[in-house]
Amino acid sequence: MPRLILLNKPYGVLPQFTDDQGRPTLAELVPVKGVYAAGRLDRDSEGLLALSDDGPLIARIAAPANKMPKTYWVQVEGVPTDEALEALRRGVALKDGPTLPAEARRMEEPEALWPRDPPVRYRAAIPTSWIALTIREGRNRQVRRMTAAVGFPTLRLIRWAIGDWTLDGLAPGQWREVPQPPATPSTGAKTPAPTGKRAPVKPRRTAAPRSAPSRSRSR
Repeated sequence: MPRLILLNKPYGVLPQFTDDQGRPTLAELVPVKGVYAAGRLDRDSEGLLALSDDGPLIARIAAPANKMPKTYWVQVEGVPTDEALEALRRGVALKDGPTLPAEARRMEEPEALWPRDPPVRYRAAIPTSWIALTIREGRNRQVRRMTAAVGFPTLRLIRWAIGDWTLDGLAPGQWREVPQPPATPSTGAKTPAPTGKRAPVKPRRTAAPRSAPSRSRSR
C-alpha cells in the first residue's frame, strides 16, 4: 500500500536522504525505506515536508502545473506595509518572471513556536514581524525572493501547510503517516491568528503516532 508521511523538517536538514558532504539529511529523521520528498524545502527553511513511495502522488504534490497551495509563516525584517502586502497579492516581478497572485496578511508570532538553532540574529534597532503567505508555485527560494522584492527580507521561513495538510501537532523532527488522499487537496489551509504564546515545543526526533492530520484552527 502506498505510504504518505508528513515531517516537520528542522532548520539545517537537507530535504534528501544522502549527502556526500556529511550534512544532516532526512535519513536521520525518517527510518522508512523507499520514500522520497515531494518537492523541496531548502536547508535553511523549516516546516512541513511530504514524503511518499508513490510516484504519481509525489508528482501531484510537487508539480507546478497542479498549483497546490503551500502556506508559509514568514518572519521578515521590518513591518510590511499595506502596499507591500498588496504587491504580494497581485504578484511581484522576479528575475525569472512575475509570480502568480498570492495570499498575504500580517500575523502574530505563531503560538508554540520552537526555538531555531542557530537563532535568528537579533538587532535592537530593527523590528521584525510575521506574515502568512500562500503561494501556488514552487520556484527556487521563491518566498524569500518575493519578500525581498517588496522591501522586507525574510529572516525565518516555516512551511505551515501543503494543501490541507498542516504542521499541527508535529514538533521539529517528528513525523506521522497519514492516509493517501483520493485526490490532490485543492484548497489552502488557513493560517491561525495566534493571540498569545505557549511554551515552546521541545524538538524531538521520534515518530509521532500514525493518525490523520488535524486541520488548522482557523504557508
